[in-house]
Amino acid sequence: MASGTYDIITVGGGLGRATLAKAMAAHGARVLVLERETQFKDRVRGEQMHPWGVAELQTLGIYERLRTTCGHELPWTDLYFGPAQIGHRNVVATTPQQAPEFAFYHPHMQEVLLAAAAATGAEVRRGATVRAVRPGARPAVVVTQNGQTEELHARLVVGADGRTSMLRKWGGFPVHRDLDCRLIAGVLFENMSVPQDTAYIIFNPGIGQTVPLFPQGNGRVRAYFVYQKDTAHRLQGEADIPRFIAESIRTGAPTEFYAGARAIGPLATFDAADTWVDHPYKEGIALIGDAAASNDPSFGEGLSLTVRDVRVLRDHLLSYENWEAAGHAYAEEHDRHYGVIHTVSGWFGELFYAVGPEADARRAHALPLIAQDQSRVPDHIVSGPDLPVDEVVRRRFFGEE
Repeated sequence: MASGTYDIITVGGGLGRATLAKAMAAHGARVLVLERETQFKDRVRGEQMHPWGVAELQTLGIYERLRTTCGHELPWTDLYFGPAQIGHRNVVATTPQQAPEFAFYHPHMQEVLLAAAAATGAEVRRGATVRAVRPGARPAVVVTQNGQTEELHARLVVGADGRTSMLRKWGGFPVHRDLDCRLIAGVLFENMSVPQDTAYIIFNPGIGQTVPLFPQGNGRVRAYFVYQKDTAHRLQGEADIPRFIAESIRTGAPTEFYAGARAIGPLATFDAADTWVDHPYKEGIALIGDAAASNDPSFGEGLSLTVRDVRVLRDHLLSYENWEAAGHAYAEEHDRHYGVIHTVSGWFGELFYAVGPEADARRAHALPLIAQDQSRVPDHIVSGPDLPVDEVVRRRFFGEE
């Protein structure tokens, strides 16, 4: 293979890009990873994975590496409605995957997986900025590093460059977006008085707010606060940390959780609306993770969707000699599994986040029935998109039958 020519060039991202590079390099592919950052920083990204995503990590052969270097297992999930605890679930015992929730510090995870990709044979270039990508039978990538610009070629260029993907733009993929309804703020705390084996989801449907908490071990907790888009103040920066804590407690989080807690990372807020493309492959470019579809982060599906994308793309690339056919097969399967998660998370948004008289009436009808029979609640958020999803599932959830 000529110099400057690869089987796969991956652009951007963290988990998806490095995992795919490692997986394909292990099968003899010549893979180049282009990484702009020379040192990773806390950017308030997703740092938790549901059991169905853990199963994908296991299939890809990287779970143990993450678990022993940067990961933290959470076998329990506690659910609150306001200050009242209504559930204490052993997710290992009650999910098809028999796996825990899984948390990690994102920058550490990125370093671990880049090192793993390099050790497996992928070429990793850090401090490299992608300037342009040209789709085609032999897609081209223009990259600048150390003041030098060169054009590289590959059989396949994979975009893992997030919600604001430039590769998506260069590839000409039309983007769809849900209506903006919610915001999500996040910050990393230390010395937080939270049991370290339990994930917490604290809903307060009456005010359309939720507090998800994911311990990372040793008193460190990635804390989030989900709130309505029309809120006057957008939480951002150190000065807003007291308000972040106050609103979390108002939502229903126990006050004692925050006693002595100290923020050790930035506080930032992001729009929570889904963005996605239909059929994330064309002309030698495949999109994975948030570049392909970014689910509302209120539900914590992003990392699980990313590793599902990686596993599906890997499987098709290894199964097809014709990578054009492999790319289209991947895109079809991606649309199915993202579509299921998008549908179910939309139902959850209607029941647990919507505000106003109609939403209150919907909850007044559905929630007592759910309290009597919790099997009415679809488990796709925790157990994944391979569970059945149809009108019967929807009607049971909303108490329509």
